[in-house]
Amino acid sequence: MYEKTKNNYNIAFIRGATTASGNSVKEIEDAVVELIDELISRNNLIKTNLLSITFTATKDLDACFPASIARKCNGLDSVAFIDCQQMYVPNDIDFCIRIMAQALLPQNNPINHPYLRGASKLRADRC
Repeated sequence: MYEKTKNNYNIAFIRGATTASGNSVKEIEDAVVELIDELISRNNLIKTNLLSITFTATKDLDACFPASIARKCNGLDSVAFIDCQQMYVPNDIDFCIRIMAQALLPQNNPINHPYLRGASKLRADRC
């Protein structure tokens, strides 16, 4: 989805998800860093054009906050981050971290939603 702005840029809403291999700080960190790296590279994002990211995590992930990891990686300390717990649904993917990012993208720039690891089955059409 896009919302128009001036200077030939649009506000884009980019979704994505990944899974951690377990509930340790290191496992969550590996998953979050990979997801943020893919978000930036797949969408050719200029880091200063990344406005905010909302993270959700399934209830089995509580070793750390995904946003605190993202804030430290890739020079994103000025991006607005927030963490939320994903709504519980039976048979959901374990150790899942989802994102909704808002970014300024040039007009006509295609959006690539990164769905990685075990989360790729959430949106096979976008992987």
